[in-house]
Amino acid sequence: MADVAVVGAGPAGLMAAEVLAAGGARVTLCDAMARPGRKFLLAGRGGLNLTHSEPLERFLTRYDRPEIAPHIRAFPPAALMAWCEGLGQELFIGTSGRVFPRAMKASPLLRAWLRRLEGLGVAFRPRARWLGFGEGRALRFEGFTLAPDAAVLALGGASWPGLGSDGAWVGAFAPEEVAPLAPANMGFRVAWSAPFAERFAGAPLKRLALSHEGRRWRGEAVVTRQGLEGGLIYAAAAALRAAAPVTVALDLRPDLDHATLAARLGGGAQSLANRLRRAGLAPAAIGLVQEALHAGAPRGDLAALVKALPLRLEAPMGLARAISTAGGLRWAALDEALMLRARPGVFCAGEMLDWEAPTGGYLLQGCFATGRAAGLGALAWLSQRASRAPAASAG
Repeated sequence: MADVAVVGAGPAGLMAAEVLAAGGARVTLCDAMARPGRKFLLAGRGGLNLTHSEPLERFLTRYDRPEIAPHIRAFPPAALMAWCEGLGQELFIGTSGRVFPRAMKASPLLRAWLRRLEGLGVAFRPRARWLGFGEGRALRFEGFTLAPDAAVLALGGASWPGLGSDGAWVGAFAPEEVAPLAPANMGFRVAWSAPFAERFAGAPLKRLALSHEGRRWRGEAVVTRQGLEGGLIYAAAAALRAAAPVTVALDLRPDLDHATLAARLGGGAQSLANRLRRAGLAPAAIGLVQEALHAGAPRGDLAALVKALPLRLEAPMGLARAISTAGGLRWAALDEALMLRARPGVFCAGEMLDWEAPTGGYLLQGCFATGRAAGLGALAWLSQRASRAPAASAG
């Protein structure tokens, strides 16, 4: 049996460990935290959106890097759903096409998964913080070193660093091997007035559209004291990140055209708030209109303001609270099996790779699929090395 170390006990690392152990390897799973799957559990607080049910060709367009496509084709959403159900977790498809466990949380799935890994003989080594490479495939940790026959690194990005993946692994690689880490699927800072922030922090904004440079996104958002978060903002985040500070246009009633909205707003002696309320705007949306007017937005055409309210996004929220991480280990540093070209026998997977996708199930699917690919790649490499060994000895 070959000894394989898997570093990182998130979805990618856990999947790599399962594939390796099922393939006959003796697996040691190391993680900086005391328990595995900490960020996975955090993702489950919102219902654990595992994947998406849309057709595969459309699904693949959600990723910014074509290099990830072969790994998702090899382990597509249907395969992930079957795997999950094989662990006794019933799934359902929501009205948006997103796929969730019936339990609507991560803990039952994680418990069943860890039982399977235990049954396969995977040894978990907690509080094992990876420090970098030693000689060859040796891996240095705080207080000890491992010298496995092969290794899979699934070290995560740099979002929510308190849960174990803080991006410190970047220093172990050559600068040209790593694209700079940046927040992805994050909120943006907005310089609210103090009264608006005090009154509306935590308030939802439903049925919105956001436009910038000819692109348009629809969804919902949430006001925070620092700015805006939520699905609509996350969907536009990749396009807006490099442009910030940037002014976007919010359509607060995207389901109404200008003429219909103008008729509903009416005029006369009614207060501004009452007119906006009659047009179907929620209190936080009314507050946004008032903020824009106080900032000097034109008052002549109220319907036009509601349909294209200017909002300045000052800067992205930081990595610490981003849902995911952009950038990471460049694909050019890896071969097709996700093995490091500079370190044969060391494979990489998950969020530490340089790919980005929106929320909606695409993030977890990418981690599961690349974790499986790295595990299979390590098994194939070990098999090839073993088959060459007798010939080398005879020579």
